[in-house]
Amino acid sequence: MDPTHRGPEEYGRDGDGDGHAPRPRPSRDPLTPDFAQHAPTLARTVRVVAGEHLLTVNPVDGSEIELSPPTGRPGRPAKRTLEERAEVDEAARPPAPAGPALPEQPLLGRQEEREQLVRLLARGRSVRLTGPAGSGRTSLLDLVAEDCEDLAPDGVVRLTGYRRTTADLLHDLFHTVYDAPLRRLDDDELRALVGEIGAVVVVDDLEFGGADLDGLLEATPECAFLFGATPDTPPPTAGAAVAEVALSGLDRAGGVEVIERAVGRVLTEEEANWAGDLWFESEGLPLRFVQAGALLRQRDRLRAETAAVDEFGVFEDARPFAGPAPADTPPAEAGRTPLPSLGEAAAPAPLLAARLSASARTALRFAVALGGEVPHQAHLPALVGDTHADAALGELVACGLVTPVGARYRLAAGVQAQLEAAGYADDVTARARTAARHYAWWAGHPSVTPARVCAEADAVLAALAATVPATERPAEDEQATAVELARTAAPAFAAGLSWGAWEQALHEGAEAARLAGQSADRAYFHHELGVLALCTGQLDRARSELEASLGLRGSLADKRGTTAGRRALALVADHSGDIPGLFLAAPGEETPDAGSAEQALPLRDSTAPLPPTPPTGSTWPTAVPGPTAVTGPTAVTGRPAVAPPAHRGRGGLRGLARRNLVAAGAGALLVAVLGTVVTLGATSGNDPNAPSDTGRVNPTVDAGPGDDDLVGDTPGADPGAGGTGDAAGAPTDPGPDGTMGTSDDPTPTGTAEPSPSASSSQGGGEPSGSPKPSSSSTAPGPSSTPPASPSTSPSTPGTTPSSTPPTETVDPSPPDSTDPSTSTSAGGSASGTPVASAGTTAGPSPSDPLI
Repeated sequence: MDPTHRGPEEYGRDGDGDGHAPRPRPSRDPLTPDFAQHAPTLARTVRVVAGEHLLTVNPVDGSEIELSPPTGRPGRPAKRTLEERAEVDEAARPPAPAGPALPEQPLLGRQEEREQLVRLLARGRSVRLTGPAGSGRTSLLDLVAEDCEDLAPDGVVRLTGYRRTTADLLHDLFHTVYDAPLRRLDDDELRALVGEIGAVVVVDDLEFGGADLDGLLEATPECAFLFGATPDTPPPTAGAAVAEVALSGLDRAGGVEVIERAVGRVLTEEEANWAGDLWFESEGLPLRFVQAGALLRQRDRLRAETAAVDEFGVFEDARPFAGPAPADTPPAEAGRTPLPSLGEAAAPAPLLAARLSASARTALRFAVALGGEVPHQAHLPALVGDTHADAALGELVACGLVTPVGARYRLAAGVQAQLEAAGYADDVTARARTAARHYAWWAGHPSVTPARVCAEADAVLAALAATVPATERPAEDEQATAVELARTAAPAFAAGLSWGAWEQALHEGAEAARLAGQSADRAYFHHELGVLALCTGQLDRARSELEASLGLRGSLADKRGTTAGRRALALVADHSGDIPGLFLAAPGEETPDAGSAEQALPLRDSTAPLPPTPPTGSTWPTAVPGPTAVTGPTAVTGRPAVAPPAHRGRGGLRGLARRNLVAAGAGALLVAVLGTVVTLGATSGNDPNAPSDTGRVNPTVDAGPGDDDLVGDTPGADPGAGGTGDAAGAPTDPGPDGTMGTSDDPTPTGTAEPSPSASSSQGGGEPSGSPKPSSSSTAPGPSSTPPASPSTSPSTPGTTPSSTPPTETVDPSPPDSTDPSTSTSAGGSASGTPVASAGTTAGPSPSDPLI
């Protein structure tokens, strides 16, 4: 088979010559993709050591965070070598524009300030160079940095303060000096290592002062800083050891010299007068003279082109014939271009842009749409649509329309407003959307490293910020441009350790997802914000963001994302010392009835008098089963005041321990109650005279007619004995306490015999129906039949003896009485079996002995 010239059989044709290749056979399983299709690109995951955490950046389901194992934590980072430092310093400078090299412009009129700055830095002093935008501050800082290469052990470190905080500058300083890839230090470790750096740190475009600047100086005691700032930047505090050096404008001669170097020739008298007027209007700012030199250079080029056309007739066929010039006009004045007016020289951006190439003008439109950020020259061909558009950056730099800021370029001071007034902002929405689509594709490409994305972070964030407000709900199976850009750029910022850009991209992406109605992407952004807050130690914010993400993912049934969110939330709970689900309610917040054990506990000031002590010889009423109604004051014991928790709305170890104690006490009480019930149920069957074995559960008790003895009405009395019969062995003696059915009632013997004492006391010698108490003690035995209930009528002599085994009985009469017939009741003795009363309880009289 020839791979270059394939035969017809290799295309699925057997030489039939029909000229049409058959369609590929579809897959056997329609649910599986065709093997001829390209496999999707695998997600790029990066592991970053963030303090004590191990962060796995996952652009699909969300980043995963866990505690880094002790064996997997890197050791102390080493400082970079001289070769590595040279590479880092080169990357920190703006790239050279494509095209022919621009002539180097010397710095004029700044020699005195240059020497003063070097002397202060050599003494270890920190200096703040203040000058307006366009005063040549950046160029002066570069020259001073070259003069201080050998002053400090770690050399010179160049940083940018544009849109940077104190923490960002500290991390940038650390990664410039130390070799620690994929490592983000916590605050304590960062300050410890940065405090050992001894270097001259040059920070241009500083945007903060005051306490933040003091914190930066305190963290780096061995460094001497050279700050570049504008007059509107907050100044340092009065106690800060920072010297101030002000940068003024150039004099008139210096301004004319700058224009002459830009043009490459000596100015004419007319041009010199024009330059003098410009110096008076611009207050000597060097940037204005650079732009004025560009205007004169463009004017010379136009004059040369006009002269060449007139002389050689180039493109003369394309131009209408204008006729010969008047005879009195000099040849040099025929193609003369007038000087720009003073107004055009004061705002030269529109005039300069009109004389640039089409690619340069389009690049300016993209810069205006991105808020002044100029895309990298490598992106200009794709954005502009011209393969040679990368040379447009050189045109813009030569004209003074852009200035370097860190490792990139921005529109110069005042150019943004001038171009917007000239109509360059008419299509900013379309330009911003085009840039966002390009950056979304570029940032997600596998060949693009996170470091390259971080270098273009300002332009990417500017495109994202310009696109979010215009976000609308996309069509089905489509994704909003802003959401797509945030999803691809945010993981790259996280992996590239540019966490300030990471946070901004997440916020913009969450807003875009909300506007587009994409819940899955919104859950992803909230999850990433929670992970970022956890890495920076903001636990409250991390909890709220993760809970919001879990709520959205729960509604979408995203199992993998929910798992990652729950793991991160558990780590937040571990750091904060609480358990998810246990919390203390804030004031005015409703709490669930179940699961809060402390709600039943009384307050500290809730006190009530204790109930009175029962009198001697009386007992408390017996509790009966059924609903319990509280009719009296409840005894509440006070407890020590509990201080409110430091963090309302969440628990802690202290709250958890308190809940554990309450739960343990409740459990112990429940076990005791259950054990008592089980024990009573297990032992109640061993009593032969149990209340459940009696024939009557609730006997009616009333007083006899002759005395205060209680007589029980037995429903099972023998009616054949004149209504006075009783079942054999029925308990008739109330016992010492005088109450029927209590535990001290005597048990009748197994046989019923006539009592001689009872016969003599009745005065007829007739046998008494009451059984004779026996003083003998016999072993108890099981009862085959339940004993009958007590009766108020005497039993007949012929009563059948009970099968209940004889037990020990007690004489119910008082100790000082020997006549058992004093009772008017024939059933003077009662059974010792207690009878449970569901509605009536009685206590012993004061004369009865207490048992």
